[in-house]
Amino acid sequence: MAGGTRSYEFARRLVERGHEVHVITGETNGGRARISTESGIVVHWLPVPYANSMSYSRRIWAFLSFVCRSTAVAGRLRHDLVFATSTPLTVAIPGVFAALRRRVPMVFEVRDLWPEVPIAMGALRSPVTRWAARRLEAWAYRRSAHVIALSVGMAASIRRRFPGVPVTVVPNGSDRALFGGADAKQAAAALRRATPWLQDRPLILYAGTLGVANGVDYLARMAVPLAGIDPDVRIAILGEGRMREQVRRLAAELGVLDRNLFLLGPVPKTDVVAFVAACDLATALTIDVPGLSPDSSNKLIDAFAAGRPVAVNHGGWIADLITASGAGLVLPPDDPAAAAAAVAAFVRDPGATSTARTAAAALARDRFDRDLLFQEFERVLTGSVRTTEGVR
Repeated sequence: MAGGTRSYEFARRLVERGHEVHVITGETNGGRARISTESGIVVHWLPVPYANSMSYSRRIWAFLSFVCRSTAVAGRLRHDLVFATSTPLTVAIPGVFAALRRRVPMVFEVRDLWPEVPIAMGALRSPVTRWAARRLEAWAYRRSAHVIALSVGMAASIRRRFPGVPVTVVPNGSDRALFGGADAKQAAAALRRATPWLQDRPLILYAGTLGVANGVDYLARMAVPLAGIDPDVRIAILGEGRMREQVRRLAAELGVLDRNLFLLGPVPKTDVVAFVAACDLATALTIDVPGLSPDSSNKLIDAFAAGRPVAVNHGGWIADLITASGAGLVLPPDDPAAAAAAVAAFVRDPGATSTARTAAAALARDRFDRDLLFQEFERVLTGSVRTTEGVR
């Protein structure tokens, strides 16, 4: 399916290791609750309409609807461990309920720093909702046997504010066999041949959500000076989200839509593979808001897996990693012309791109290989069960 596959990949590996795994998840376009088995995982699908294009208030109502439905399902299951993965933070409610009902531990995974991010984005504006969100955060962490954070920045924030909570960093992982194998290279070559506007031209790629926090309009603004510097360089944007139409309108107004910038729809991860393997530079973007820099972007980890250079327009641990390893570029957040100049020079420099590709592949192999990260993930889960067996 389109979107991140972290939960599926780890759940599949847990099944392969002999564990019984039930996943409770929302089905955004589903009409009724149903159960299916996917790669040995028992999946409980709950119909909860949701889209990034919804307003903040509608999304909050969707989160609360999922809380009610998932709590009822979780309460019926028999389990030795509960694993709750956020965002949103409200997923802790059914997680804690299920853990208390069976007197088992809960491991809580933090994918974004809630409530810091929604507060910074203006989603939680009133003092009451901010107070409630912070109380929910503290309650979730203190009810957890262990917390998994997706980045060192997230882990540092949690440890600073909740020093008694055990935290382990397990970042998003690289599927090197999927993105870096011979099939991916063949798919990339076929994609270039079949795409008239691409062919053998340099490709800048954004593949992900087009939400407010992502600030993908940055690429539309960068495309204007880029067309003047090197008109053959192409920018492709894959994805869906609340800001998609605004990005399309802006690109059309600036005269770059379908000229050197191409806005495509969301595609399954199997199709994303071809685009990632074909690109010369993959991007991960955010607006300039405090709290977003600890993000652990799966789109960049996928690029590492394919041995592709990456670029970000924000600070934080990923920017530090790129700078230290030489795996790509850190672009200025508020200067599209300077960004265009840097990108154009980079993609036309064989030495720079070759060095960055080697560095990206090394990061995928040594730091982000999903099989290695899964070992740490499973260790946290099984360790949490062992340390609480005397209580159960």
